[in-house]
Order: sequence, then structure tokens, then C-alpha cells
Amino acid sequence: MELPFGKYSTSAQRTPSIFILLILAVVVLGLIPLYHPFNWYSGGLIIRNPSEISATYFPFEEQKIEIKEAEKCDVFSGKWIWNPDAPYYTNVTCTEIHDHQNCMKHGRPDSDYLKWRWKPNGCELPIFNPFQFLDLVRNKSVAIVGDSVGRNQMQSLICLLSRVEYPVDISDNPDQSFKKYKYTTYNFTLAIYWSPFLVSTKEVDADGPCHTGLYNLYLDEADEKWTTKIEGYDYIILNAGHWFARCSVYYVNNQRVGCRYCGLPNVTELPSTYAYQRAFKTTLKAINNLENFKGVAILRTFAPSHYEGGNWNEGGDCARTRPYGSNETALEDQSMEQYRIQVEEFEVAEKEGKMKGKRFRLMDTTRAMLLRPDGHPSKYGHWPNENVANDCVHWCLPGPIDSWSDFLFHMFKMEAIRSLEENLQ
Repeated sequence: MELPFGKYSTSAQRTPSIFILLILAVVVLGLIPLYHPFNWYSGGLIIRNPSEISATYFPFEEQKIEIKEAEKCDVFSGKWIWNPDAPYYTNVTCTEIHDHQNCMKHGRPDSDYLKWRWKPNGCELPIFNPFQFLDLVRNKSVAIVGDSVGRNQMQSLICLLSRVEYPVDISDNPDQSFKKYKYTTYNFTLAIYWSPFLVSTKEVDADGPCHTGLYNLYLDEADEKWTTKIEGYDYIILNAGHWFARCSVYYVNNQRVGCRYCGLPNVTELPSTYAYQRAFKTTLKAINNLENFKGVAILRTFAPSHYEGGNWNEGGDCARTRPYGSNETALEDQSMEQYRIQVEEFEVAEKEGKMKGKRFRLMDTTRAMLLRPDGHPSKYGHWPNENVANDCVHWCLPGPIDSWSDFLFHMFKMEAIRSLEENLQ
């Protein structure tokens, strides 16, 4: 089966006149500064001397934004190449790293996993520039909706932006799963809404037959914890995946239709992909039905785990120290099905959304992250004496997930260009 990678192709749907293109080039290049002040930390500083003061900024050579190239570039198809200048923050310079993703703190001995960047086939993907990014999102708002990998992404973004500014916590909810931050200098709001299944959920047993909880999933009801909050946002980023492997009972129209490993008598056993497809169908339909949502809905695709030698509860681990080459691995089984479902439901929602004036985008992180078995915390998300399973789901910070901000940076620039094109019509 050939996977439809690169569905977020940025090829232009129409050819603008030379006059319009020149205007766009001038405006975009004028709005976004062309210097790249980045922090550079050597591997020795990171690993051996974590208490030392980080190096100061230094300017890189100017990088031009090639608009024609950017329009045609499929940034999600490519490979990982060596980047000696990474990483751009450490666990000392950024205070927002979740403890379980703080691989430096817990003594990970190698550092090569930090020094790779994503290189699209046939074009360049500029490295994230926090100054330019904050200029792009000035007076705007972004909400990340989903599970703990979404939180992982948000903390990565905060760490990358910390070289410019730390946000102020303006959360109106004491629950740490619902956070809202404000970058006051730029009037930029960043929020996260915890909803690991994206649909309405009720935990009915904290342990359950799988010992990870038993959940009732109402697959035709989008979770109001996020649907009632997002209408004012300029961008929402949706994600969900790993929680669907948990023991759950499935409901449609308030009627029980089946379950996954629930152990209940006379209940049909259904695969988790049944719930996964219904949940994304419901989620994307809910966005299309939100009359007052005028922003861009971004579906961030599934990032595969990399357990080898057993599942997470069977001693499985992810001890590799280098990325895969593009010909060394492939999506299989559950991961392939989840990716297929996301792309399929995205295409349906995008088609419907166009008729309603909605904007959907696909942030296809699946191909890139499939190639990074070296980027997970593994046993370095906790201390050796703690009885905690190896983590091959989340991502070390700093680490490969920082590349998601490169993708987001590119996508926001493309949205700015689209917006300018529309205004010039």
C-alpha cells in the first residue's frame, strides 16, 4: 500500500501575476526579519556541565525566503541530516520541560540525538527562528488540543521561544491539563486543552482489566472541554493517538456498540481503529459545525512509538542512538491504520469545510518521527530507582520534537502568503 505522504503540499492552486508575486515577496520579506540569532550549545556543555551559563546569541548568515520554492515544497517528505549547531536550548535554559521528558536531567549519556534536523526532499526547511515566529503570530492565538504528546509539543515551542521571551501564565483553570499563556510583548496567546480521545469520555474504573483505566467513549459527541473554548482562536492544532490503545467501551447515540478489552459479558470486541475513525470523524465535523470559528484547524498526524523487545508493559525499550534512514523502516499495522484514518478523515473534512469557508491543514509529522527511534526518553525520563516503564512514546526535550516548530513556522508563513494573496484579489 502506498501511503499518501505529503498531503500538506503547498503547491499553489493558481498562478499569481508577476505583479502580485512581487508585492507578496516585498511584504513577507519586510514583515519577517532576515537575521537568525540563535543560541549554540556544545555537546560538552550540555552533558558535562549542566550548571554552566549558556552561550550567548550569535548571528547566522542571512537566509532568504524563497517564495516560489516554498509554495512548491512538500516539507513533510525528506530525511534527517546532521546539524552541529543544535540544540538551541537546554534543560537549564528552559524551565518548562516536563520532568519525564527531561532526558539530560536523568543522565542520558549520549548527545548525538540532539544534532539532527529535517531536510525535505528537493528544498530547504528553515530552522525555527523565534523572533520571526513571534512576529508572524503577533496579535494571534494558538490552541493545542489532544493528549500528552500535544503537551510535549507545546513545551518544546515554549522552550524554543524562551530565547526571546517567557510567557505569562493567564490560565483560568487550576487544572494543569488546561493551560493558557500570553506573550505580552507580542500579544500572542498559546493554550492547551487536554482531551486525549477528542470525544466525550468518562473514566469508569481507574484500574480496569488493562490496569490503565477503563473508559466510556461517546464516539459521536465531541468533547465540550475544547469545543466550547476554541472559537476565538486563530489556529487550533488537533492530535490524538496512543490513548486509543487503552481498554474502552464504545457508545454511539448513547447505545453501547462494543469495546476494546473491556471484559464485559455480551459486548462485541472491536478494534481500536473503529473508535479512532469515529472519533476523528466526529472531531472534524464538530469544527465544520462551529459557526463562529474563523481560524485554521491543523490536524497533526500520529507520531509512532518505537518499542522494541516487547510492549511498554513487557520491558520494551527504545535504546537506539541514531535516526533510521528512509529505507530502513516503514509504517506497519496499527500505526499505518491510524495514519490512514487521519488522512482519510482530514480529506473528507477539508472538502466539506471548503463549502463552509473553513480552513483545514495537515501537519504530517508521521514520516519524520517514524525515523527517530533515538529521540524518546526510554529509561531517562525517571531515576533508576523508580519503578516506571520505559517511555518510547514521548520525546526528549530538547530533541526531535523541536522540528515540529520548524514545520509550524513554515505553515504559518504559508498562511500569511495565502492571506495576502486573498486580500489582493
